[in-house]
Amino acid sequence: MPFRLSTESLARQSARRPWTTVALWAIAFVAALLLIATLLGDALTSQIDFTNRPESKRGDLLLDDRLRDERQAREIVIVRSTERSVDDPAFRAFVTGLFEEITSLGPEIVEPGSAANFYLTGDASLVSPDRRTTIIPFLMAGDLDDAVDNVDRVHDTVAAAMETDGFEVFSTGIASVSRETFEILGEDLVQGETIGIVIALIILIAVFGTIAAALLPLLLAAVAIVMALGLAAVVGQFIELSFFITTMIVMIGLAVGIDYSLFIVERYREERRGGLEKVEAIARAGATGSRTVLFSGVTVVLALIGMVIVPTTIFQSLGLGSIMVVIMAVAASLTLLPAVLSIVGDRVNKLRVPFFGRQQTATAESDAGGFWYWVARTVMRRPLLSMTLSVGLLIAAAVPYFDINPGFAGIDTLPEGLQSKTGFQILDRDFSAGRITPADVVIDGDIDSPEVRAGIDRLTRSLAQDDAFAPPLPLEVNPARDLALLPVPINADSNSDAAIDAVKRLRRQHVPDAFDGVPGQVLVTGETAFAIDFFRLISDITPVVFGFVLGLTFLLLTLVFRSIVVPIKAMILNLLSVGAAYGMLVLVFQKGVATGFFGFQQVDTIEAWIPLFLFSVLFGLSMDYHVFMLSRIRERFDRTGDNADSVAFGLRSTGKIITGAAFIMVAVFGGFASGRLVSFEQMGFGLGVAILLDATIVRMVLVPSTMRLLGNVNWYFPTWLRWLPDVRVQPAAARPTESSGE
Repeated sequence: MPFRLSTESLARQSARRPWTTVALWAIAFVAALLLIATLLGDALTSQIDFTNRPESKRGDLLLDDRLRDERQAREIVIVRSTERSVDDPAFRAFVTGLFEEITSLGPEIVEPGSAANFYLTGDASLVSPDRRTTIIPFLMAGDLDDAVDNVDRVHDTVAAAMETDGFEVFSTGIASVSRETFEILGEDLVQGETIGIVIALIILIAVFGTIAAALLPLLLAAVAIVMALGLAAVVGQFIELSFFITTMIVMIGLAVGIDYSLFIVERYREERRGGLEKVEAIARAGATGSRTVLFSGVTVVLALIGMVIVPTTIFQSLGLGSIMVVIMAVAASLTLLPAVLSIVGDRVNKLRVPFFGRQQTATAESDAGGFWYWVARTVMRRPLLSMTLSVGLLIAAAVPYFDINPGFAGIDTLPEGLQSKTGFQILDRDFSAGRITPADVVIDGDIDSPEVRAGIDRLTRSLAQDDAFAPPLPLEVNPARDLALLPVPINADSNSDAAIDAVKRLRRQHVPDAFDGVPGQVLVTGETAFAIDFFRLISDITPVVFGFVLGLTFLLLTLVFRSIVVPIKAMILNLLSVGAAYGMLVLVFQKGVATGFFGFQQVDTIEAWIPLFLFSVLFGLSMDYHVFMLSRIRERFDRTGDNADSVAFGLRSTGKIITGAAFIMVAVFGGFASGRLVSFEQMGFGLGVAILLDATIVRMVLVPSTMRLLGNVNWYFPTWLRWLPDVRVQPAAARPTESSGE
């Protein structure tokens, strides 16, 4: 007997013991809330790091082991006046007083001995050319997380100083930028959630026709999100998780949690309309809709594992967060949802909405009219034309991708009015923006040896001939005098192309020439070096991720649909939709097409992590629709053996649900794209446009047209693979002999 996953028995047992099931989930939900309240804050970090060892990572490890306990954030307070110069006694008194207030914040806020000012040191580089602006540089105590938490104390001091007539005071640096960025992110997250939930509720009402049914998917999504956040709070005690994992959990949780529930609730209502009693209808929905959700979830998880194998904490955090919330959404859909449906029963159809509610009476078998019936007939009547036009459109949309310029968003892309951005712009204009994030040259060797000293001198002279660099900051040497750090400011935003090119020259030309023949090793680290290593890593790991995801997806779909043609075609179509999303991303953000319409920023680069991130997420999410639609086609084909009829049936019976689910995802991702950070604009837009293309052009036109053209070849399954376990997504009471395609 073929192997069967018993989602039917799971649904039946949950429906027969609904209150027990709900009680167990309620206990787990409360426990998750407690974990979130007590552990989540300490489980997350604002730092992004490699988990392998590129040059920047090796340099940081040397510094952490032998020069400092952790990498500290440089902060700079800027004082300027339009009325006085730095030579004015009132200017001196103001800066001296402010300096004392900053240093008196305590060693837990400001690293002792790290602060400097012009009047204390006489360093002319701390004064602007017009002598009306000066800076107070210092190091924040602790690591970056500590700095982000404590920089508010610096901001309070700056705000109080701003009240003095005749002076403007700003604070900028990695801690200030990170703090204000996280504040924006938090506000945008609330806005994105609100927009996504409101629009999703409207779409759910349109799909279900009743308010009661529309609320169930939102409930399940909320449960999945809270459970995943609780799990993240625990996992974060053992491994480093990025702060951005919370955004990922909320965004993906809303998308898949709503979609999975939508599929199952609609199948339950369909079975009830077909005459099955409540528990049997829930069981049948478990045998079909829940089974589809299970395999969809497994496919999504396999795709998301592609992010986990990328050796950076940000990718691993985003991947783990997505996987956690998908697993929780699947678990809730398979157990909690049947229990809730058992308790609610036919009250799920309460609070009907005029017009929409009247459309919820037909079954999939009897529905032979309406829009989706027309789409099915049109596509099936002209499959070659439908396929040609769709493929041509997707390829045309993908063409701009070949002009992509990957990079990182700079501080200049932040919203106007942030004091960290204003301060950075002043610093960049009157001093060197590189003082915040210099290139750190790490020298591992006998620092007092003549060879090393001569190498440092040669490097300093060489850099003086390169306009991309400002004069190096003072050399820092560890107590053993076997390791030194030479911070070299770059005259550009650390994420700009100019800074990238400068650090590449530093690594390939300046350092090798200066230290040729010198015993020891010299490494270049810092923010820009990190970016260069990140770009190289993404370039190297992308083929591995693509191969991993495509291979596992092919294997799973082969098992699920008992065909090798279906998975090959699915992967090709998914790659088309992902490619189109890449092209649209470049067209809108880099080339500026319709940026005003969408309210986005036009920028020079696409975030370097976006393409690989989009591939993993979209390849998984788009399989939801593929599995859902093909499961209905396969279910029909197993009963009738008629490929053309099965494809038409699958299209018209799933069209409304797939389109509704897609619009919900688009609404959720669009909500996040409405934020003020360009990285999230790109992420939300890329996800939204890809899902929209995938659920309309690909699923509604390309899938049925190609299946119509291929006929029974769709179900070709070589005889030498028949030994594989039969875990096809939809069971059927009777099946015709499997086609060999011959």
